[in-house]
Amino acid sequence: METFKQTPLKLFNIPQHFVIPLFQRPYVWKETEQWEPLWKDVRRVAELRIAEPHLDASHFLGAVVIQSREAQSSRLPAWNVIDGQQRLTTLHIVADATRSLLEQADLSKPAGQLEDLTHNAEKYVEDGDSPLKLRHLNKDREPFDELLTAETPIDYEDLSHPDSPIVAAHQYFSAAVAQWLGPHNAHDYRTKAKELTNVLLHGLQLVSIELEPAENSQEIFETLNARGTPLTAADLVRNLVFQRLEAEGADTKRAYREDWSFETEFWAQEIGVGRTLVSRSSLFFNQWLAARTGEEVSPQATFSRFKSWVELESGLKMTELLPTIKHQAQQYQAWTEAATHAGGSLDSAGMAFYRMRASGIEVLKPLIIWLYEPGRNLPQQYIDRIIQAAESWVYRRQMLRLTGSDLGRIVADVIAANTGASASELPERVIGHLARLNVTSTYWPGDEEVRQALGTEAVYRRFPRSRLRMFLEAIEDHYRAETGQPQVERKNYPIEHILPRNWEGTWPVNTPEAEEARQVRVHRLGNLTLLTKSLNSRVSNGPWPTKRTALLQHNTITLTGRVVGKTEHHDWDETLIDHRTVELIDAMLDIWPVPEGHLGKVVDPQTKAGDWVELKHLIEAGLLKGGDSLSATHRDFKGKEAVLMPDGAIELDGKRYTSPSAAGHALRKKTTNGWYFWAVSDGRRLRDVRSEYQNLNLQHS
Repeated sequence: METFKQTPLKLFNIPQHFVIPLFQRPYVWKETEQWEPLWKDVRRVAELRIAEPHLDASHFLGAVVIQSREAQSSRLPAWNVIDGQQRLTTLHIVADATRSLLEQADLSKPAGQLEDLTHNAEKYVEDGDSPLKLRHLNKDREPFDELLTAETPIDYEDLSHPDSPIVAAHQYFSAAVAQWLGPHNAHDYRTKAKELTNVLLHGLQLVSIELEPAENSQEIFETLNARGTPLTAADLVRNLVFQRLEAEGADTKRAYREDWSFETEFWAQEIGVGRTLVSRSSLFFNQWLAARTGEEVSPQATFSRFKSWVELESGLKMTELLPTIKHQAQQYQAWTEAATHAGGSLDSAGMAFYRMRASGIEVLKPLIIWLYEPGRNLPQQYIDRIIQAAESWVYRRQMLRLTGSDLGRIVADVIAANTGASASELPERVIGHLARLNVTSTYWPGDEEVRQALGTEAVYRRFPRSRLRMFLEAIEDHYRAETGQPQVERKNYPIEHILPRNWEGTWPVNTPEAEEARQVRVHRLGNLTLLTKSLNSRVSNGPWPTKRTALLQHNTITLTGRVVGKTEHHDWDETLIDHRTVELIDAMLDIWPVPEGHLGKVVDPQTKAGDWVELKHLIEAGLLKGGDSLSATHRDFKGKEAVLMPDGAIELDGKRYTSPSAAGHALRKKTTNGWYFWAVSDGRRLRDVRSEYQNLNLQHS
């Protein structure tokens, strides 16, 4: 590796090719963040050179990393651009935009000098080949090549890719340079044109890091970012994927064209995760990794974990892995896009994606990716049952407004504990895993707790509107399924209060006690419905006969039709609200059930059931037995096993340890919570077995 201080003229002076490989991200620089600051720097240097020629002003443009390609006979020298492709592309765009303007002003000499930066002389160009020195192999190739070989003046609207960021950059710099140069007949036009050309040739400085073909460019690439636009996890993943494909001798152009599907607007969209925004492609790789590894992977660690899994754990060549990633990415995109469509019935996965979108969560996506992993081939009814149970666990917690911050870890645990399970036992194992959770941050609430909470909850005020609408839509679909009707359209239908929020004028009662009883029910579940069209305020707040007549016009919604049917001979009142609240809660509990007999009890993790719990107590209770195999759950020790002895000791590598933590410490050489570290043969961690023991003691106390 060698480092050189360069100017554009020094870097591009000889006939050669600079190749931007497929694995590099497309052009992403933008006007406010990069183009405008760069133009201000270039203009400042040009104006300083005009005002004070003796200063020889310059501007540092940044660093580029290039790697020499293996020499090929009768070919020009070529370099792979490992990093700095954004600034090199922009430099060529600025030079070409300026050249085009100078050419129109009949300034052929400076225009020709700038053309030499971007184009190889015709005598060095093979028949049918492009004259451009900078070669894009990704999706930017067509717009870049067309733009830099277009006739002057350029008709941007007539180009094949007028919406390309590359075209937009050329338009921006063309307009900015033209405005600065002024009219062709201005007295200082030639002076400005000369100095601007000199700046673009000599007044910009770069540091070029030049690698030999055999050097490892990946390590350098991972540590560098383009100016102002940090590399995303997906950018780094793409680089690693295509570096490995190239090393395996694969057809990288074909792989990029046919198997790499992450360069579209869908995957570039930024998604909110907590308080941060990440590209959807980066989020997918994070969730895909969780599905593959059974670990909760932080967004910041997505690439490093992907790299370690690929290189040390997967046992797969990239040529084998990439088609699987493509397949699962296509599934993910299909579920995501289906969730945005207003009409059409969704399967359990598509509906899960829709409900997560409405609820503002992502937590179950790794589980769904895992269930549909190629080769798993689960019967659809098993998938439906697992998704229903996982949704029940999540949405019952949301009904109680419990935290969801620790649920991602549980999803990862479920995957890790059941990856090797047979299809026939998988639903029961996943449901059992969730049912055993017994701390406040993760437990699965039972029916009675949900009934008590929602029976008096002012859900309209307490729940986010999109989540509440999703709950009502789920009830509507539940009712429709009873009569074979299609799912309700997901059109953000308005939520209507049957008893109006402003009821005092047209729904009067006689006593303060009655007023209070009525007011506390206004925002409860039983007083809410969905309408296909909002009622005007006069009708919505009007007397019940008027409002009932209006609701009859919207009875394609079963939720509303049932209200109308119940009040044919009665006014809508507090008693009916209470009855309907119970009815809707029962529907939600049917939609998202718990296992028979599940109560959702919580054990304080700091509370001991009786004396200190040891493995011997679990053996005495019949929950474990001597000879049981214990498996390490940490990724660095997957496959490592120990044996539980009849007296509660653990035998590991021929040595006895008196506790799970002592055995874990002996293996890891650091302090370890053995109750989390060791799992029994059915995937439960020792902490789960201990929790079952504590529950048994509580029931008998």
